[in-house]
Amino acid sequence: MNKTANTGRYLELAAALKDVKSYFIYAGVFSAAVNMLMLVPIIYMLQVFDRVVSSGSLSTLAMLTLLMVALLAAVGGFEWVRSMILIGASNRIEKNLRQRVSDATFKRALYSGGMMSNSQPLNDLSGLRQFLTGNGLFAFFDAPWFPIYVAIMFMFHPWFGMSAILAGIIMVTLAYTNEIVTSKKMKDANTRANQVSAQVNGSLRNAEVIAAMGMADDIRRRQENSADKVLLLQTDASKWASILTSLSKSFRMIMQSLLLGMGALLVLRGDLSPGMMIAGSLLLGRALAPIDMLVGTWKGFVVARAQYDRLGQLLQQIPQDKATMSLPAPQGRLTAEQVMVVPPGSQTIVVRGVSLDLQPGEALGIVGPSASGKSCLARALLGIWPTHSGKVRLDGAAIASWNREELGPYLGYLPQDIELFDGSISENISRFGELDSEKIVEAAKQAGVHDMILHLPQGYDTVIGAAGGILSGGQRQRIGLARAVYGNPRLLVLDEPNSNLDDAGERELVEAIHRIRAQGCTVIVISHRTMVLSSMDKMLVMKEGAAVAYGPKDQVFASLMAPSAEQKSATA
Repeated sequence: MNKTANTGRYLELAAALKDVKSYFIYAGVFSAAVNMLMLVPIIYMLQVFDRVVSSGSLSTLAMLTLLMVALLAAVGGFEWVRSMILIGASNRIEKNLRQRVSDATFKRALYSGGMMSNSQPLNDLSGLRQFLTGNGLFAFFDAPWFPIYVAIMFMFHPWFGMSAILAGIIMVTLAYTNEIVTSKKMKDANTRANQVSAQVNGSLRNAEVIAAMGMADDIRRRQENSADKVLLLQTDASKWASILTSLSKSFRMIMQSLLLGMGALLVLRGDLSPGMMIAGSLLLGRALAPIDMLVGTWKGFVVARAQYDRLGQLLQQIPQDKATMSLPAPQGRLTAEQVMVVPPGSQTIVVRGVSLDLQPGEALGIVGPSASGKSCLARALLGIWPTHSGKVRLDGAAIASWNREELGPYLGYLPQDIELFDGSISENISRFGELDSEKIVEAAKQAGVHDMILHLPQGYDTVIGAAGGILSGGQRQRIGLARAVYGNPRLLVLDEPNSNLDDAGERELVEAIHRIRAQGCTVIVISHRTMVLSSMDKMLVMKEGAAVAYGPKDQVFASLMAPSAEQKSATA
């Protein structure tokens, strides 16, 4: 779908199209039948004028009419079958690519740190499917029949054939002009439209902040300025497309009328029959109709081509995961070997040569000032972000080598920003898997939120939104903890798990950590509060991405306190 033969570069899309190759072949066969039968009205007209009118035979007229009705009824049936074939092809393409595109979209959002968290690729896939079932694609099937129609017109008279060739050249020129004039404008407009959509989604996610601080007018003004630029590009492209489409239609009607006049001249000279005169005009209209449709639907073709390119680039940039051998269920030993981390899309190293070793059931506390790389290290330890160098190993195997679907149930993660999902509390705790009431209640009790949930309007069946709805920040955090400990994971990472908790909530958090550790789970906690850190076995102190101190908790605290004591004695 591109002049640069993108189907050769975008191998996965090319494979998906090759999978439905037989559909397009059958659609081409029915298109051939449709185009052959579209000659029926022309032949009927020719026979009526040259045979029936001159002979006055009503029986001939009746038989020709019955045959014409039967054949044109078949045209409708063939066109319906062709449409069903293309619908089937488009549905198969979407089904073959939907999971792959969805996975790539998810990974793009993951690797970009949420900067590219939108559903544009899935919309592109849906838009491409719709184009494959639209009239624009039919024009591509019908356009190759132009030479056949021209050949028939040469059989009528050479002037008819030459006129058809001239008209075809001009129509193709208009289509190519449409491509040159509108293609870049539409591409730029779509890119800017996606940016505007991202801005709007961002403002909706932060509606409370915008309303509280009176930012609505300024945010809206900024979005409107961006939207005006999109509107200007789309208007300019649509204006030129409308002009060229109107020129194409007008030219086609003018050529048909001129050909009729030329036919009349040839009839008067005795070089053509009256039936051929009218049939030639109809044939020219039929020959130019697909090209005219191409000009009219070029905007949709440009959009579909851009969608194809974006999908191809996405699938190329984010290759499909290779199949990995299943590994035994992890026990929870976690090691990091000189790990260095660079956030996806960045060139800055934020974690520098961190090493650690945790046995099943041990707890590690990570402390350090803001922007010291604590959360980035946590993402690398979970395998969410790839390491720039060094290895993170779970039970001796590099965490990147695990099958994520198989490993996920053995991991628990509570990020700083608590995101719950649309659904009931039980669905959120069970990670939207099978609703096992015993495991759900067990996880809630492990997190110390069972009684709190029972006091909600519908208990575990209480429906919440993505932002938590009726829940407070502390309640959302504790339900997030229940989700993290669901299924008794072997590795649990908690990033600022007490940021929204009061003293009572923090005490329950400490008790929950003790309960989950008692089952052999390795726990990593990022925090600044001493209550939760006092329950750790080991401590890791980070500063500017590097490990300042690491080891048993008491030893690390003693080493941190020693410089302070030395400074006090020197001052005294």
